[in-house]
Amino acid sequence: MNVPAAVPPKQRKPDWIRVKAPVSEGYHATRRLMRELNLATVCEEAACPNIGECWTKKHATVMILGDTCTRACAFCNVKTGMPRAVDPLEPEHVATAAAELGLEHIVVTSVDRDDLPDGGASQFVKVIEALRRNTPNTTIEILTPDFRNKAESAVDAIVAAGPDVFNHNLETVPRLYPTIRPGARYYASLRLLESVKRKAPHIFTKSGLMVGLGEQRLEVHQVMDDMRSAGVDFLTMGQYLQPTPRHAKVEEFVTPSAFDAYAAIGRAKGFLLVAASPLTRSSYHAGDDFRKMQESRAAQLERANG
Repeated sequence: MNVPAAVPPKQRKPDWIRVKAPVSEGYHATRRLMRELNLATVCEEAACPNIGECWTKKHATVMILGDTCTRACAFCNVKTGMPRAVDPLEPEHVATAAAELGLEHIVVTSVDRDDLPDGGASQFVKVIEALRRNTPNTTIEILTPDFRNKAESAVDAIVAAGPDVFNHNLETVPRLYPTIRPGARYYASLRLLESVKRKAPHIFTKSGLMVGLGEQRLEVHQVMDDMRSAGVDFLTMGQYLQPTPRHAKVEEFVTPSAFDAYAAIGRAKGFLLVAASPLTRSSYHAGDDFRKMQESRAAQLERANG
């Protein structure tokens, strides 16, 4: 007699991590526009808890190169498999979306495309160029994959296109890479960030961490040091949330006060900006944070020249 496997009990989220379901007209208008332009968003694909708030304000993070990733990271809800061919109309559609939403700041990310000779770098370039043509006043933040084995040429091409912010997330501490981010290499990601800053010091660099995966506090501090050694300007930290039962489980719900402590340490280590809270995500409040980074850099230069 076959006994069905027991379904693990669903983890109860603490009060500080709960959000309301999206119902506003602004949310639905943003969703309609994304569908009309055949654009994927990381907000939907990664089941971001902030989608209601952000889409109500007509802020969306566009995910280029399709909605199918060539990797299967243990934390990520984006579907995996063999992606479709790259859409040549995608760059213009992204620019149209930015114009129609009236975006002052746009975040553009992508799935991993290990199947492409350049890892998808040329599509990032085309999107940046289309945005510069169509919405020249919109500042551009990109959140890239690691461009495995193609990082140097990818960085050269994208830096030449001139985004305002180059983000690449380390995601977790090196000890957890084999189980959480098995297709990536921690030090390769660090070198990518360092390469961007070395080649284009004026471009803000940014990286993010999820916590609650079993990392130790001192390991997080070491990652902060590694980021600063690579010249990273902006650190984001948020709570990992398990998207489905087949993904890595939450080992700990980190308290808001612990996030505050991490933020204080990050600022002491010299980041221009640190955003750390349970609901912080890479693109959350990205436009406001970009302006804060500009102000912080200006103040830093003033102190240096004073």
